[in-house]
Amino acid sequence: MRTVDSPPEIEQTAPLGPETARRRAERHCSWCGRRLTSSGRQGRPRLYCTQSCRQRAYERRGAVQRSGLPEDAVVLSAAEIADLQDRLFQLRCAAEDVGTAAEDGASTAELRKMAAEVVAVAAELERLR
Repeated sequence: MRTVDSPPEIEQTAPLGPETARRRAERHCSWCGRRLTSSGRQGRPRLYCTQSCRQRAYERRGAVQRSGLPEDAVVLSAAEIADLQDRLFQLRCAAEDVGTAAEDGASTAELRKMAAEVVAVAAELERLR
C-alpha cells in the first residue's frame, strides 16, 4: 500500500530471454506462412513476403466482405480439413505412444526421444498453411 509521502513503486520487469526474443523476431507472411526475413529497418513490420501475397490477401478481404462472412471466419477446403485431421491423428498417436512406453517402463532416453517426436509433430501441426 502506498502512502502520500512515499514514492510510487516502479514495477521491475524481467529481461527478455533468448526464447522470447527469438519468438518476437520470427515473423511469417500473413498470406502464405513463409518465414519473413528481418529487414533491420525501423517502422511497421512487414506482413507479406511478396507483393503477390499482399495482392492475394487484398482480394480475399474483398471477397469476404462481399460474401457476408465475418472477417475472422476461417474457410477450409475439404482437402485442407482432411490434412488437418491426419496431422491431429499423428499427434494423438505419438502422445499415446509416449504414454504406453511410460507404462511399460521405457528408459528415460527412450521417453525423451519419443517426447521430442511429439514436439516435432505438434510444431508441424501449428503450421496451418
